[in-house]
Amino acid sequence: MSVKYVLAIHAGCEGITREYYGPEAVEEHLAFLRKSLAAGRAVLDGGGRGVDAVCATVEVLEDCPLFNAGRGSVFTHDGTIEMDASVMSGEDLSAGAVAGVTGIKNPVRAAALVLEKSPHVLLIGAGADSFAQSWGLEEMGPEYFQTARRREEYLAAQKQAGEQFGTVGAVCIDSAGNLTTASSTGGITCKEYGRVGDSPVIGAGVYADNASCAVSCTGEGEFFLRRAAATRIAALVEFGGLSLEAAASTVLENIRALGGKGGLIGVDAAGRVAFSFTTRGMFRGLARQGEPDRVAMFGPPGIWQ
Repeated sequence: MSVKYVLAIHAGCEGITREYYGPEAVEEHLAFLRKSLAAGRAVLDGGGRGVDAVCATVEVLEDCPLFNAGRGSVFTHDGTIEMDASVMSGEDLSAGAVAGVTGIKNPVRAAALVLEKSPHVLLIGAGADSFAQSWGLEEMGPEYFQTARRREEYLAAQKQAGEQFGTVGAVCIDSAGNLTTASSTGGITCKEYGRVGDSPVIGAGVYADNASCAVSCTGEGEFFLRRAAATRIAALVEFGGLSLEAAASTVLENIRALGGKGGLIGVDAAGRVAFSFTTRGMFRGLARQGEPDRVAMFGPPGIWQ
């Protein structure tokens, strides 16, 4: 039985204020969010799978230098780029993820390959790069990822850390009623010692189950890891009887109590969506079948529910 599709996206949450972003910068960011939604819509309008839709959506954000994923990834402490990504299908709980990849143009595609072509769930470092290369994924040299903007932020961050939580992600219910999620990130600026956050960790930064919901998180990954945030939300929906919005708010309050900040997007089996964040803003967008796209970046969070 066909259902109306829903696609929601985020591109990180941080100190997003009108004072910081001028009108031109606002429109530039919103334009890429619209482009991302359009890529996902193209898949869904053609009757495609949610897995393909969230990958197409995230891939646009990875190609954009404005967001912290793919080409826009931030620098590590050593001045290199290390990227993480994940994909999960709620239909059968299949999942794929990569962490610490360095040359794959679109890490979300590598994560999808792990889901579809590998018996494993999470591949890391050189092994993940080699796996992606063996399937012919496009590679790029360091100069592609090391943009002038990110280098400036890297140099500034060496002096003083700022509030910036960058991850991109998408959640979807497709016309077959299947829930999917995807996430991609460059991590946090100046990260050390092979640090990996929540984005490629199934159950922490992402989770999808047709019995409950699909979730993609963004924020201070260590806190989302400690709370197993995404799977906790799914459990509160499936077993706790909470609405998706209430479950999302509960888990973000849990994270706030630990001292963490962040946000998340989610969609449940009935097509209800949640956009929740404890920061001053979150880049976000929503596409529903038969309705116009909507995008935003400033607060308050409780819109489009």
